Parts: sequence; structure tokens; C-alpha cells
Amino acid sequence: MLKGLALALTVLLALLQYRLWLGQGGIEELAEVRERVASLEAANQPLRDRNARLAAEVLDLKTGLDAIEERARSDIGMVRTDEQFFWVPDVAVEAEPVVNPLPATELEASR
Repeated sequence: MLKGLALALTVLLALLQYRLWLGQGGIEELAEVRERVASLEAANQPLRDRNARLAAEVLDLKTGLDAIEERARSDIGMVRTDEQFFWVPDVAVEAEPVVNPLPATELEASR
């Protein structure tokens, strides 16, 4: 009787080990899921950075007149009354986005 019980427990242990290592939801599948998560996190990081830059720009536009003036000058071509505007054809100027040095967590806290 003891030999039968030991044999049954050994078979049960072998089945559980098989399921742990090779079965559905086992170690192999866990490794695959972790790899997918890592690749998705890497793909999302540039999007998070872009969202942080846009949030900083929105905050700057809401709070600062300089950013509004800069946006009006670059996008609409506004000129003050005491300035002279000279247009040079065939010259492209690349506008750099306004970036606030505050981290995204401080942006959320300041709202």
C-alpha cells in the first residue's frame, strides 16, 4: 500500500511539473509574455516622451504670454506695429518646439 501511494504521488508530481514547465500558462508562456511586454514598453516610450513635450507646451501656452507670442509669430506670421518684416523667398526655417524642463509628474501636480 505504501509503494502504491508513493507511486501515485510521484506520478502526480511529474504531472504537475509537466504542467508548470510545458503546459498552458507555464514558464515558457510567461517568458513570451514578458518579452512582448518589454517590446510594447519600448514602443510606448517615444509616445510617452512626445506626450510629455506636448503637455509642457500646453502648460506653457496656458501660463506664458511669450509662448503665445512665439506661436503667433511662427504659425500666423504676426508682426508688431514697431517692427519691420522682411520676407526672404526660398528660405525654410525649422521651428523647434517649446520644451518645459519640468518632468511630467510635476506638470500633473501643478494643474
